[in-house]
This record gives sequence, structure tokens and C-alpha cells, in this order.
Amino acid sequence: MEISGALNQYMNICRDAFNGYTAKLNKSTKYVVMETLLLFMVIPRKINFTQLARYGNRCEQCYRQTFSRKFDWVQYNLNLMEKLFGKNDRKAIAIDPSYISKSGKHTPNIGYFWSGVAGATKRGLEILGIGIIDIDIKDCIMLKAGQTPNAENLQKKNYTLIDWYLHVLDGMKDRLLTISKYVVADAYFAKSTFAQGVTDLGFHLVSRLRDDANLMYIYNGKPTGKRGRPKVYGEKIDFENLDYSKMERIESNSEDEELYTLVAYSKAMKRNIRLVIWRGSKGKRKLYFSTDINMSGKEVIEFYRTRFQIEFCYRDAKQYTGLYHSQARDERKLDFAFNASFTAINAAKIMMKQYNVPFSVESLKSLIFNSYLLDRFFKLSGTRPNKKINAKLVKELIDIAAYRAA
Repeated sequence: MEISGALNQYMNICRDAFNGYTAKLNKSTKYVVMETLLLFMVIPRKINFTQLARYGNRCEQCYRQTFSRKFDWVQYNLNLMEKLFGKNDRKAIAIDPSYISKSGKHTPNIGYFWSGVAGATKRGLEILGIGIIDIDIKDCIMLKAGQTPNAENLQKKNYTLIDWYLHVLDGMKDRLLTISKYVVADAYFAKSTFAQGVTDLGFHLVSRLRDDANLMYIYNGKPTGKRGRPKVYGEKIDFENLDYSKMERIESNSEDEELYTLVAYSKAMKRNIRLVIWRGSKGKRKLYFSTDINMSGKEVIEFYRTRFQIEFCYRDAKQYTGLYHSQARDERKLDFAFNASFTAINAAKIMMKQYNVPFSVESLKSLIFNSYLLDRFFKLSGTRPNKKINAKLVKELIDIAAYRAA
């Protein structure tokens, strides 16, 4: 590998993503965006404006100005998605809010939000991440992350938290509907208000119900002929004594689980749903559902289980591309930092796929860091190494961290 081989590969991926980018951007802004995405994969520790200026080719003020500009991250990441997923048809839209640790009195939208890790409400920020998951290759690419207003700002807008999440989806629905009509979310979103709002936008919701949800069989008997409204719902589903005649079994590759599916009525969702009942070997159960009753039970399970790929995007962005590190106190700069962090991970996934890099994100970052550092040494010293003579030595220097992490 040449000294700048890994750098050129990564930069080419970032550059090609501008093909089909419709928003007007000058060449200088495009180059700064590409350089920023590279630096997010290069900088080994805290990623802030000071570090960007230290490792980059521009002053700190230049990066601050770039972060304050508008950038269409959705379109840019859609272009990256085509390279990662290709033309696979089975895709879904994954949404997931995440707590961001932050302090300070003047940070925009700072407030109290739920932290799943702490299992409690904590002071900080929250971002709503929207990604696309590929059901067949079981991977996720993030499209956009936006800040959630705090309780005071939500009240000013006359929004509830669910209303805000629907508002974010509404702003992207035209582009999202061209990809998939299914929105996959965790059990928090299994609410009638969210399900109805998603349906009004043209989507179907795939999620999970409480283990003790109140569900009823659909009545398929003949009309009684009596006066009044015809009977629609049957008995309440007793999960300890299931009526297997009213459901079908789904084949599973595991002997430790049983899967059954049927169309049922959910009192919480206030609608008929495609229900999947999962039963484990120790008597545990989980209830998965889709608002699309024509969806197969097997697809409901596959879609929901693939949803967890968005959690890996959060994990990688937190560990390797500084999702928590921005110290900006401007909403536009914070938005740019959050999305740049996710986009750098997207580009890294594409690089590992295209060039068959058998490493994790950690080892790939070490590879790019070594290449960048060695390239900077030669550029600052004004020395041009003989590639033929030094090829083996350079490759060992670049790959040393990758060998350690492999």
C-alpha cells in the first residue's frame, strides 16, 4: 500500500458522494467537508475545533465557519447508501433517540432526557437518529441526526415528544418513501398516537408491544342475525393458553424458540395488527407487531431484529468519531458535528466493503491515522521517499496498528 493509499481511498468515497448532490456548494466548502470527514477518522482522541485545526490544513476559525453552514446530510448519505447497499429491495427506516451527555447553561436545547444506559432521566441533549437498515445484509447507514427540543421549547411549539418525532419524519417523508414504507422503532414508540401519525404519513410501523399487552382475537364467525353492531372481536388472548387454531407457526432456525403469528386487535394501538408471538425455552415471551396486516410474520421478526443495527452506528460514532465531543454552543454547529460523526462511520463502512478490509472500525481508524501521520511527516519535511525502496517499510508502519487489532 502506498503512503497515501488509505487516505485516497477514503477521500474518493467522500468525493464520489457529491455526485448527484443538488444543493449549491462551492469547491472550497466541498473540500472542507471532505477534509472534516477524513479528520473525524484520523483524530485519535477528543474531536473538537482545536483538534481539527491541529491535525488539519486550516485554521480553527475556518472549521467553525464551515460547521455553521447548512448541509444536506440526507442527500449526501443517500448517495453513500447506494454504494453500501446496492439495489437490495428489502430496506426499512430505523429511528432511535439517544441521550448526549452535555453540560453548560447556554447549550441550545439542553434539558432533561431519558438515558437508556443510566436507566434514568439526565441533564444533557437528545438527538433523534434516522437511518436505513438493509434487512438482507443486516447493516445500517445513518441519514440524519437532529436535536430534540427540551421541554420548554416543546411547550412553546405546542408539541409533545411524539409530535416532534413525527414532525422530523414528516420533513423527510418524500425521500424516505422512495426507499421503504416501513418504520422500525423500539417499544417506546408502540403508542396509538405514533402509529396513527406514521400511518397518516404513508408508512407502516414495526415495533414491539409490552409483554402483558391487552390483545384480542379477530372474530371470524358467522353473523348471529341479531340486532345491533355485528361482533368484530373475539376473546382476549391468554398467552398461557394460546388458541393455536387461530394462528400459524413460523419456522425458526433455533430450537430454543417458538414463533406464532396472527392478525389481532390491540386495545393500546386501537387497530388491527399483524402480531408475532415469540416464546423462549424458559417460558419468556415477546410480542412484535406491524401495522401492515398483510406483512408476513417472518418479515416482522426479520425487520425488528435488524433494527438493532442502528445501535451499532451509535456505538461506533461514540467510540471512534467523537459523537459526544463537540463543545459548540450553537445549534447549527452541533447539528453539523453530530451528522459529520455518523457520516464518517458511513464512509468507513463503504471503504471496508469496497476494498475488502477485514478490520473493525477501530483498526481501520488506526490504519488511516498511521497513513495520515506518515504522509504529514513527509510533506512537512519536504522529502519525497522512493516508493520502490521503502514500500515494505512504509506498509509495516501503516499496518502496525491493524496487525495489533486484528
